[in-house]
Amino acid sequence: MSSFIYADNAATTRISDEVLEAMLPYLQEQYGNASALYRLGRTAHSALEQSRRQIAELLGASPMELFFTSGGTESNNWALKGTVHRLARQGKRHIVTSAVEHHSVLHAAAALEREGVSVTYLPVDAVGRVSPQAVESALRPDTALVSIMYANNEIGTIQPVAEIGAVCHAHGVLFHTDAVQAAGTLPIRVKEQNIDLLSLSAHKFYGPKGVGLLYCRRDAYPATLLDGGAQERGHRAGTENVALAVGMAKALELACQDRAAKNGAIAALRDEVQEGLLRIHDSRLNGDPDHRLPGTLNVSFAGVDGQSLLFRLDLAGLAASSGSACASGSLSPSHVLLALGVPYELAHGSLRISLGKYNTKEDASAIVRIVTDTVAELRGEPSPYR
Repeated sequence: MSSFIYADNAATTRISDEVLEAMLPYLQEQYGNASALYRLGRTAHSALEQSRRQIAELLGASPMELFFTSGGTESNNWALKGTVHRLARQGKRHIVTSAVEHHSVLHAAAALEREGVSVTYLPVDAVGRVSPQAVESALRPDTALVSIMYANNEIGTIQPVAEIGAVCHAHGVLFHTDAVQAAGTLPIRVKEQNIDLLSLSAHKFYGPKGVGLLYCRRDAYPATLLDGGAQERGHRAGTENVALAVGMAKALELACQDRAAKNGAIAALRDEVQEGLLRIHDSRLNGDPDHRLPGTLNVSFAGVDGQSLLFRLDLAGLAASSGSACASGSLSPSHVLLALGVPYELAHGSLRISLGKYNTKEDASAIVRIVTDTVAELRGEPSPYR
């Protein structure tokens, strides 16, 4: 596997050495239950709360507004279901979201629809952006929540979250954003950006899997999703995973350091790959070319099956994706690309390359060569690299 290239950082990232080092004491020596009253438990509780304070400072929030979860899926489910279940008693049984959200939002919305909740799914423009004006037009007196992601996991398009949040607040509606792809890469200041609820997951910014966070503005706490113990101040039951919380805090701290310089370096690699892949005839760039995540590139190739492409790339030593990891077992084209108006057959031949801090210029050159060779092979055509 010495020539293996990992280019699927939007699916998950490799945990950094510094993060693993910060976690180890709480897996081995300081392994106490943070709810216990003896010294080992108090030490664990202190580390948990220090991690909460550290993340709160990075997000511009209060520690009392942060709740540790198992990841982005739980956070999104809690934000949508918990908010509607709390506000339904006031007659608010309508939510607004978009057609390009992650499945953890779309499926949570569908579950609420089965409970009789009304859901408005907003369309997007040709590059995947949601219009604040469309959000405003969709609001109703019974709207409980608007949920629009900060940055898309498949095409990288960045949404105008501050503007959408301002529209929501002008109408007295809560605003949630799935910031799983944005955290550590894009600036997040929840108060300035008019965000009431925000989801993130550590494994997207070189932290551990299995830990996430839901920010809830102090007067916007959703109804409890998990019942049991009194952990997380009675809002989220379950023994706290101190090691993972410590790892998430360390990972977010590192991700926010020199963010602009790191983003610039990753974007330069992405642009090099993009230039090379768009030289392939009958290829198409999907998403916003100007307002997108620095490492995300989504390209469709006419006449190519996406699954066949991924399998051949894997054999050639390149790990990439044809859409979100949660839908990787599906034979259907990406719902995101279809929402953009990409033709069905072309959407079926899409490739997502997502680069990160461990990728190199040599990786970028190799990605162009491997993808070009593979597309030509699948089309039965000669490759310029052979």
